[in-house]
Amino acid sequence: MSKRNTQQRRHQILALVNETGEVSVEQLARHFGTSEVTIRKDLTAMENHGLLLRRHGGAIPVPRELVAEDAPSEVKRAIGRAAAALIPDHHRIVIDYGRTTAAMIPELEAKRGLVVMTNSLHVANALRELENEPTLLMTGGTWDPHFEAFQGQVAERVLRSYDFDQAFIGADGIDLERGTCTFNEQTGLSRVMAEVAREVVILAESSKVGRRIPNLELPWDQIDTLVTDSGLESPARTRLEQLGVRVICAKVSGHY
Repeated sequence: MSKRNTQQRRHQILALVNETGEVSVEQLARHFGTSEVTIRKDLTAMENHGLLLRRHGGAIPVPRELVAEDAPSEVKRAIGRAAAALIPDHHRIVIDYGRTTAAMIPELEAKRGLVVMTNSLHVANALRELENEPTLLMTGGTWDPHFEAFQGQVAERVLRSYDFDQAFIGADGIDLERGTCTFNEQTGLSRVMAEVAREVVILAESSKVGRRIPNLELPWDQIDTLVTDSGLESPARTRLEQLGVRVICAKVSGHY
């Protein structure tokens, strides 16, 4: 089934849920002439995007007071779209944990033949919801509950046994002199991701540029591309390009 048909069906499902207050998987499968497995996949994907709530055998609208504050912002979605546009079909990619990197995943729906490794269960679960599900690899390793990701030497050894076309890594801060920086003291895994990929792509909102955090993650000489938003100021962009970094500024809806 095409991405277009999937999007249209999910849009109609949302309209039905909001109109009737509750729908069952059985009703939706009958209405759309598709399998209950497909409908369950739709509902799971829509719940993860904060569009509805799953209930046993069906779904209900999201109560206004429970609208998820953690849903990806429009800035993150725009960055995710721009980053995903860099990925050709049949590429082998690695995606680090993080909300901005996770915002890429819905944009991979139309890609064909991807092999994706991640250390994030959230990213892995989002990949499994795609209609055109890529081949999924997990790093394994030591589970870090604070960052909800695998870390440590086991994860690093697994990564080193592969090679990738691209690595997509987030950042808590962008130091224009040093590189990307993070609150996470365990920076080893991100560095290994950069080592085993031919192109290193950083995803970060422009508001993080100039934010200096003690833990250096990746120096600029290990970074090929920064995908950020159109809020990036011209002097910062010029400085990054002088450092040899390709800068992509995603247009955010409603921003001019």
